[in-house]
Formats: sequence, structure tokens, C-alpha cells
Amino acid sequence: MTSVLETVVRGLGLGSVYALLALGFVIIYKATRVISFAQPAFMLTGVVMVTYLVQVMDFWLALLAAVALSSLLGLVAERLVIRPMVGRPVFTVAIITLGVDVALRVVANAFMGLEVRQVGDPWGLRTFTIGSARVEHRDIASVAAMLIVMAMLFAFFRFSRWGLAMRAAAGDQEAALLQGVSVGAVFAMSWAMAAGLAAVAGTFHAAGSDVDGSIWVVALVALPVIILGGLDSLAGAVIAGLAVGVLQETAAKYQHLAPWLGANIAPLTPYLLMMLVLLFRPYGLLGTRDVERV
Repeated sequence: MTSVLETVVRGLGLGSVYALLALGFVIIYKATRVISFAQPAFMLTGVVMVTYLVQVMDFWLALLAAVALSSLLGLVAERLVIRPMVGRPVFTVAIITLGVDVALRVVANAFMGLEVRQVGDPWGLRTFTIGSARVEHRDIASVAAMLIVMAMLFAFFRFSRWGLAMRAAAGDQEAALLQGVSVGAVFAMSWAMAAGLAAVAGTFHAAGSDVDGSIWVVALVALPVIILGGLDSLAGAVIAGLAVGVLQETAAKYQHLAPWLGANIAPLTPYLLMMLVLLFRPYGLLGTRDVERV
């Protein structure tokens, strides 16, 4: 029972990171109907910013500053690279976002240099006990961060003017334009929010360990997560992210019980789960089913 609890908590911590990343993907998709492949780069650049800022300020201030700078970077990327592509085929725009990802990662890796970098989080690898189970502070911090972000997003989309505008544009862009909503501003806001979320996810994932240039690979797991939860569902992104995190940690913990599956089955579990769910729900767990009238 102890090992099960420890595994579940680790899974929830990892799943919270996946959920934060997936939320960024979903926000951009809901606004633009394009899957942005730039999220891994925003994750890496956000973490690199924190490693620099934490040298001159408190961790929490460094995190907030990195989120603000990452959001600004997302705005710039949308305005200079994505906005001119409006009206082009979705596939073309998606490929452009991949180019943005590669370019930003090259720059971020150049800033990392050869030094060992850390985000300077206040908990490190410290643990506490629940019964006989040892739980890491960073896992609880990741879950708490995800819950706080979800509450903020709920309030933003439910009560703020910008949030209502984004919901309107996501529902029907033409109708939103007729009501005076600036769809271009909605596009920019979605990119800014996604970049900020990626910075938060990367920072909490890097907690308690050294930062290296390969941390962005974690963001690739968010792709099966958003497909699992539904490309246009924020709640689906969170549920799928947590489920994938727990499943992945469980597979890693108990892989020895099924050695015939291979030593590296854990990284494959998100994709296996995605294929299984798509067999029965092609639009994801909570995604909107497209209906075409002919």
C-alpha cells in the first residue's frame, strides 16, 4: 500500500506538469484551430529564464517574471510569425509553429551554456511522510500549482472581459467579429497564455534537479494528452494529464512484473493509452464531436 501511494503521488505530480502543458495546447487550438508545436520551446525558454532570474531574486518572483517574459515572447512570436499566416491552410501554420519551436530552442540552448543550472526551488528533494509513505514536496507543489492555475483560468474565462471574448471567438469567430470581438487580439492572448503555462510547467518539472537542454522532450507527452482529453477541452486536458502521469509512473514502478513488455514500456504508455481511447472515442474523452451536415 505504501508503494502504491508513493507511485500515485509521483504520478499526480508528473501528470500536473502534463496538464499545464496540455492546457496551453488546448487554449491555442480553441482560439485558432491550429495545434502549436512551439510549446516545448516555450517550456525550455521559461526554465532558462528562471535559472537566470533566480540568481538575483526570490524563486517565486523569478517564476512570475519568467511567466511574464514568456508570455511576452509568445505575443511576439504570434505577431511576427503566426499572424501573417492567417488564412493559410492549417497544416502550413502548424509547420510554421514547428519552425518557431526549433528556433527558440536553439537560442535557449545557447543561453544555457555549459554551466549546471537549477531553478532554485525552495523544496528541492525534501520529503514528508503520510503514514509510512514518503512523499516529495515537489510533487505536491506541482499539483498545487496546477490547481491554482485551473482556478485562475476558470475565473478568467468565466468573469473577465478577455476571457468571455476568447470563449466567444472559440465558439464562432464570425459571430464574435460581428459582436465587436477582436479575433486577432484573442489569437495573441492565447499564445501569451500558452507560453506562460509552459514556463510554469517547465519550472515545476525541473524542481529538485539540474536543468538540461533536453527538458523540452517532456512537452511531447502533452500531445497524446490533449488527444486523449479532447483537443478543445480544458477539463479533458487536466483529467488526461493526471491519468497519463499516474499510468506512466505505475508502469515504471511495476514493470518488473511484466518483463516481457520490455524495459522502456513506461514512456510508451501515453501513446498506447491514446490509441486505445481513440478506438472508442475518436474525438477524445471530453472533446466536441464534429458534426457535418450534408
